[in-house]
Amino acid sequence: MDFATHLTSNNIKPSLQRIKIFEYLYENRDHPTVETIYSDLVGAIPTLSKTTVYNTLKIFIDNGITHTVTIEDNEVRYDAIMEEHAHFKCNDCGNVFDVEIDVSGLNFKEIKSFKVEKTNIYLKGKCNKCLNKIN
Repeated sequence: MDFATHLTSNNIKPSLQRIKIFEYLYENRDHPTVETIYSDLVGAIPTLSKTTVYNTLKIFIDNGITHTVTIEDNEVRYDAIMEEHAHFKCNDCGNVFDVEIDVSGLNFKEIKSFKVEKTNIYLKGKCNKCLNKIN
């Protein structure tokens, strides 16, 4: 993917910091927090600040190329995959994984008079890696 072109086509001026933040989100599908993004990129971009990361993510959200994933009340994560999917959070390691889901197959009762615009499905449990740990 040409990240600069993707940003431009979504009405976002493609600065170096914006390109690197979006590239990080796109390539790291673990739904990072602002702290994780900042910590992982500040070595390569010494002028990066947490405020810049927050502001950049807000621009991405406002322009529909990123969304938040809030499974726990005290933790906001970010996701650059905009297609409908669910999320699974491992109770042991804390990692968040994408889960393919066909939302058209869901049968919601008593919702006929509503218009569903977004579906968020979060699952919790133990991931395969944690299940297979030898204690």
